[in-house]
Amino acid sequence: MVGVMVMRTWIEPVVAGSQVASAFYDTALLLVVKNYYNQTNSTAPSHALEDAQQKAVSNFYIIYNLVLGLSPLVSAYGLSKLGDRVHRKIPICFPLLGYLGSKTLLLLLILLGWPIEVMYGAAALNGLTGGFTTFWAGVMALGSLGSSESRRSLRLIIIELVYGLAGFLGSMASGYLFVGFNDRYREGTVLVGCSIACYAFCLLYSIFVLTVPKPAASCPAKAKSAEEVGSQLPAHKEAAAGSSQPSESSSSTPVSPSKLTIIMLFVAAILYDLAVVGAMNVLPLFLLREPLSWNAVQIGHGNAAGYVIFITSFLGVFVFSKYLRDITMIMIGVISFSAGILIMAFVRWTFLFYIARAVMLFALIPLPTIRSMLSKHVEGSSYGKVFVLLQLSLVTTGVVTSTLYNKIYQNTLNWYSSFCFILSFLVGCLTLLPLSIVAIKQRSTTGSLQILTE
Repeated sequence: MVGVMVMRTWIEPVVAGSQVASAFYDTALLLVVKNYYNQTNSTAPSHALEDAQQKAVSNFYIIYNLVLGLSPLVSAYGLSKLGDRVHRKIPICFPLLGYLGSKTLLLLLILLGWPIEVMYGAAALNGLTGGFTTFWAGVMALGSLGSSESRRSLRLIIIELVYGLAGFLGSMASGYLFVGFNDRYREGTVLVGCSIACYAFCLLYSIFVLTVPKPAASCPAKAKSAEEVGSQLPAHKEAAAGSSQPSESSSSTPVSPSKLTIIMLFVAAILYDLAVVGAMNVLPLFLLREPLSWNAVQIGHGNAAGYVIFITSFLGVFVFSKYLRDITMIMIGVISFSAGILIMAFVRWTFLFYIARAVMLFALIPLPTIRSMLSKHVEGSSYGKVFVLLQLSLVTTGVVTSTLYNKIYQNTLNWYSSFCFILSFLVGCLTLLPLSIVAIKQRSTTGSLQILTE
């Protein structure tokens, strides 16, 4: 019975189901949009059809991604605050409800022949109910809540692993589901229907099966106890020496490093996300043109190689967490990505691409481990608020970075098409600066506590 109750606290079924559903939906939306503009431009000359279609699809996704990325700014913080104060399931269930509604709009578009602009409304519905920003913050808060500090980094990377494997399986199956039933149903109907079914399962599971784990001991409580003990020890020694001056410095020391640590972790996460998102936005375009000029099969293999980092990063955290501090693991992940993207800047042959991908094997470690570190510097009742602020920062950075890198890529295309990868390498190296400040503060704080307890 106890085992069943523990299993009901696992968020992994919701993460896996929603990511499979998301992979189905992403493939369906892309192909539906492509087919829509193919029909719209069917009267155009054959030599101009492909260019017109590519431009139309690109313009659709620019608007769609802007709406999808910015609309959560309206509701995400409020929903996460409700999750902290009222119930932890709110930031998970509300986005799932929005997912369900927005994906149903795509199904209706296919069946009823609605204009493609309806999907802008679907993106807004998705965002206004919290979207991925709120959902992932809620998942991270729930994962952090029931895990001990020593196991938290491993717990969060396991959730990321489930997310990656589900995305891989969903992506592999989505193409077959899209074309597999065209003789009986409209193209995309079955795939979107499967996506809706997966989201419905996740919502029902979250409401009726998932239970909120009991919170583990929080770090601030421990810090407070250490602070009280530390402030008493010097006071006791000074009283023995005949001094009546209170030890104000010892009581205020733990607060300042904690605030600085939180700020530096936010800065590091934003810089790292900027480097990764920028490079990954440009990478598909880089693979399609010379010198690689990959075909569809090679692109598929390259995408599959990208999912391998979910496994290697999990194994990295599993091993490293036994011997290294969180901040060291984050630095290893940043260095892994930076070195890999630097190699990518000089890729001229296919084998070099896979070498670059192999060097990036720990690139997923930094963000979940940063979330783990943040959870150790705030009260459990503030997990949702802190995680959603981080996620909002990353989403906003992602929207700006995507546009910026695409413009840079266009302007450097004929000069040096790999320039964006060099830029990501430099930003990745810059990420090490705030991380170094955190490492120095941790070392000095640990040394102070050791002196106080002697």
